[in-house]
Amino acid sequence: KQYIDFLNGVDEYIEVLPPSLWDNIKYMVDFQFGYMYWRYFMWNFTGKQNDVQGRFNGEGNWLSGIRFIDAMRLGSQDNLPTEVLENKGRNTYFFLPFLLGLIGIIFQISKNPKQFWALLLFFLFTGLAIQFYTNPYTFQPRERDYSLVGSFYVFALWIGLGVYGIYDSFKSILAPKVLAPGVTLVCLLAVPTLMAYQNWDDHDRSNRYTANASAKAYLDSCQKDSGSILFTIGDNDTFPLWYSQEIENYRTDVRIVCTSLFETDWYIDQMKKKAYDSDPIPSSITHEKYRWGSRDVLYQQTVDGLFNREISKSRWDISDFIDWIDSDKPTTKIKYIFSQQENIDIDAYSESFLNTVYYPTNKIRIPVNKQNVLSSGIVKQKDADQIVDYIDIDLPSAITKKSMMMLDLIAQNEWKRPIYFSGGSFDDVEYIWMKDYLQLDGMAYKLVPIKTDRGNGFDMGRIDTDLMYGIVKKWNWGNSGSDDIYHDTQTRIQGLSYRSNLARLMEKLIEEEKFEKAKEIIDLSLEKMPVEKFGFYTIVVPFIDGYYKVGEAAKAKALFGKMKKIYQERLAYYAAMEIDEQYQNIDDIISDMEAYRRNIDVLIDNDDRETAEKETLIFNEYIDKFSHFYKNGSGDEELRLPDEDPDLEQSQLPSDTIQIDTLSSAPTGN
Repeated sequence: KQYIDFLNGVDEYIEVLPPSLWDNIKYMVDFQFGYMYWRYFMWNFTGKQNDVQGRFNGEGNWLSGIRFIDAMRLGSQDNLPTEVLENKGRNTYFFLPFLLGLIGIIFQISKNPKQFWALLLFFLFTGLAIQFYTNPYTFQPRERDYSLVGSFYVFALWIGLGVYGIYDSFKSILAPKVLAPGVTLVCLLAVPTLMAYQNWDDHDRSNRYTANASAKAYLDSCQKDSGSILFTIGDNDTFPLWYSQEIENYRTDVRIVCTSLFETDWYIDQMKKKAYDSDPIPSSITHEKYRWGSRDVLYQQTVDGLFNREISKSRWDISDFIDWIDSDKPTTKIKYIFSQQENIDIDAYSESFLNTVYYPTNKIRIPVNKQNVLSSGIVKQKDADQIVDYIDIDLPSAITKKSMMMLDLIAQNEWKRPIYFSGGSFDDVEYIWMKDYLQLDGMAYKLVPIKTDRGNGFDMGRIDTDLMYGIVKKWNWGNSGSDDIYHDTQTRIQGLSYRSNLARLMEKLIEEEKFEKAKEIIDLSLEKMPVEKFGFYTIVVPFIDGYYKVGEAAKAKALFGKMKKIYQERLAYYAAMEIDEQYQNIDDIISDMEAYRRNIDVLIDNDDRETAEKETLIFNEYIDKFSHFYKNGSGDEELRLPDEDPDLEQSQLPSDTIQIDTLSSAPTGN
């Protein structure tokens, strides 16, 4: 849908041609059969590059461990960075399981062709046929190898037959008493033992409680025993919370509302019942109004002419809006609009569409009951003077059932119960179009009637440092800082929210000159989310700056040293490639150059002159390794940098070379 909306938005500027039959066949073979099946198949029987989800971007490929073969497909395998080699999802089987399976296939064909054809059908129908039937699209939210496991089981049967096939081939040469245990031992070591050795570290979940810890962090971010309602988005920010409440009986006072399920009548019915220690959600719309097939989608329609006044420009109180969409009066239905127009044949439309409810204005006003806001603890008394009288929101041209129910909840709640959002999406609809009225409390965003201007699209909400500091310091981190656990992909991704939220708290504490608390937050972040374990290094840069700001220059330099090593290893790897291969990786090279440079900028911004001068010289040496990107023999070609990153101050590669002379004019610190 987003792709279609994008195309519709640019149809005046580009002509989009429908794919031809050959284009569709090529897509099916290359992506659906190749990337979405063969890649998964080879993961299981040849090896895997890493545990990073592949998005047709060079990650998550299959890997054999045989360098020259891997180099032909994935580029140079020499001088790989430490982070690549130490990725626990990097597993290599050297084609051994794959070859043993092929031997099994050949053996079965030679001995029992009918049995082979039966297994082959099973193999195809649980593999390629599934991909053909489900017609997978690009940019999946997660890897889909689990849906194809049936075909992998069949190939595992052929691997077993391959063992007997080897025995059968040599039984005329060696005595069975020697051959049988010999073949069994060799195959046992070559395939299952090798695979167990390679896979154990990234399949071992022992002592890892990060998912449970993140669930409790979300729940503990909600106000206790006050009827808190927490809106979550989907799987990853919902299932762990359900587990904590259902199995561990933890924070059962919080009502979890998953907005993905809030589109269904049965789930809405559940939300209207008491669950654990949480009361039903406040709601006035009855089951008949939100049952399946009723009010699934509501559309805005301009009907000013029908009512002889400019309703579309008026702003309705949210209670009046809910009364309108909850009503079954004929004037609230699409059928009424069509019936007032002579050029529309009503019989051409289905009855369900004609009974669709519309709304004549998208402008909604949510009044603020200040007494309820203060008595419920949503806003502290010290911030009472910042409470607004109302919040105005503008709805899009259509809303779905979940938005209708969320608006109904807001209207009936009247600021009596705290409302939170998990932050699992940046889509305005998930915050009921009130992103400017949030407060970041740990991991969750609380809806507050205090307007906060957003510096950018990602830093949402104000911060009460005393409240958030108290929440953060009580978190249980689930052994996340241990070197002995596998920091899986989801744990690392969850670290993005942790790090960015803690970085914002740190910056606010520094702004308020609470330096000791800010230092504690930095130490906590790096202890519980080690740099080398959690990746996503861009979010680490604020902590280098933070250490300088709280007077811990030595710790800032040590953290910078870790970051420097990562980028130097990456750039050294790219520099050793052939020129053509470097051009194939030019986006990654430039991205790492800029990331490295931003770390240098922190040193300069904090007036660490001695370190900055030394590190600048080293940085420029790495930049010089890629001078051929922006200069030819005559030196008149320049490569323009991508300008998507708003943090980039310069637009051309030569400017990455930092001039030492500029440092001499910088003010020196005490």
